[in-house]
Order: sequence, then C-alpha cells, then structure tokens
Amino acid sequence: MDQVKSIKEGNSNSFRKAYYEYHSRLYRYIYKYTRSHYLAEETVQLTFIRIWEKREMLSEQYDLPAQLFRAAKSIVIDLLRKEATHVSSLIPESDSSLGYEYNQQAEHRNEMALVLSEIETLPYVCKKVFKLSRFEGLSHKDIASELSVSPKTVEAHIAKALRHLRNVIGMFF
Repeated sequence: MDQVKSIKEGNSNSFRKAYYEYHSRLYRYIYKYTRSHYLAEETVQLTFIRIWEKREMLSEQYDLPAQLFRAAKSIVIDLLRKEATHVSSLIPESDSSLGYEYNQQAEHRNEMALVLSEIETLPYVCKKVFKLSRFEGLSHKDIASELSVSPKTVEAHIAKALRHLRNVIGMFF
C-alpha cells in the first residue's frame, strides 16, 4: 500500500518503478483476452496514463496491481467497443443489417474470449469439473465417477465456478 500512497502523492520514481514492475504482466493479461499485440500495448499505455492522471483517486485500501488490472479491463472494453463502432460506421447504409450482425458477432466473440479466459483462472479441479459439465455435457454423476468424488462435490465445484464467472464477468456486462 506504500506504493499506492507514494504514487498518489505524485512520486514519479515510484510510478516509474511500478511501470517497469507491472508492464509485462499487464500486457500478457490483456493479450490473453484480445490476442492482439496492438490492443494489449495500447491498453497498457492507456492504463498507466490514466493511473498517473488520476493518481489522487487511487484507493489506499487496494494494492496497486488490483487497481491496474481493473483499470486495464475497463480500458480494453472501451477500446473494443470503439473498434466495433468504427467498423459499423464504415459499412454503407444499405448494408446496415450486415453491420449490426457483424457488431453482434464481434461483441459475442469478445464476450466469449473473456468468459473462456476467466474459466482458465479457476482452480484446477473446479475448472476440470466445469469443463466436463458445460463443454463435454457430462452429468454430475458421470463427472463424480470419472474424478472419484461425490456428486455433491461436483455440484459445489460447478456452483463455485458459476459464482466466480458471475462476479467477474458481471462487472463488464
């Protein structure tokens, strides 16, 4: 929290240190969602610019990485929305229904990428249970048998995964 306080007070050396410390982690995190080097780099740069410009608003209750990653998520979503809007403005008026479809598909792909990447952050067993249930279509009983756990444990893991996804994804949609 000292780092947050130092940046909040305008210490450029602390900010520079934070930049070098978190730049690559933030880049990898955003790249995982977007699969775009350009968007990842742009998001990282805009995140650090926003943090510096609004440093007085940093919360000393949360550590710096948490605030950086939250700001980066917000920025990348804004960039993706602007990109979708820009693409739709390039489509001629007569093809507006195609533009709408394209925007819907692009938005859906972005949402799915976010969901899939959040699934990957789940604990190993929870992730495995969730994937077997939702992607493989196995019943709770079949999953329990395959993993040598009780069906109630399977239910608990699925509930935990869904709760996590609702909490994280709900911030964006």
